[in-house]
Amino acid sequence: MELFHGSPADLSGRNDREIRTYAFLDSLGVEFDRTDHPDTPATTMEVCAEVDAILDVKICKNLFLCNRQKTKFYLVVMPGDKPFKTKELSGQMGISRLSFGDESRMEEFLDLHPGSVSVLGLMNDKEHRVQLVIDEDVLQEEYFGCHPCENTSSIRFKTADLTDKILPALGIEPVLVKLVGAE
Repeated sequence: MELFHGSPADLSGRNDREIRTYAFLDSLGVEFDRTDHPDTPATTMEVCAEVDAILDVKICKNLFLCNRQKTKFYLVVMPGDKPFKTKELSGQMGISRLSFGDESRMEEFLDLHPGSVSVLGLMNDKEHRVQLVIDEDVLQEEYFGCHPCENTSSIRFKTADLTDKILPALGIEPVLVKLVGAE
């Protein structure tokens, strides 16, 4: 894996989701670094650890969750090395029970598939059906790492660009939580 700056010069062989993501970032003037790993899709935190080393960033866990009634959906972004405890998040958000959202809703709302979940998928949620929830620790990092809506590439950009450019452009005000990974 190599480190590249910005969008690929040759977009052939890349899917539409990834191409739209690069165009979106470029339209906002967000500078980013990228590494491609088509032979090793980053579907586990172990593979993400390899990507972390190349990008010199901590790739986040991105969890697509819903309430018990499956009427409210959430994208939770938290440090990849922090344990996720449903009860802890449910308590902080005042929701009786959270569970993982199903793949069909993820594709319908975010145009993403499992393993490629990314905060950048929110650009596809024009109706704001998914609430963004961010662990405060993520915002303490200088850089933010994620997939460009496809898990065969990973990117990093300044966390300030996430909070000051990307989320405002999408009209998103995230819910901030402080997770410790405890019951």
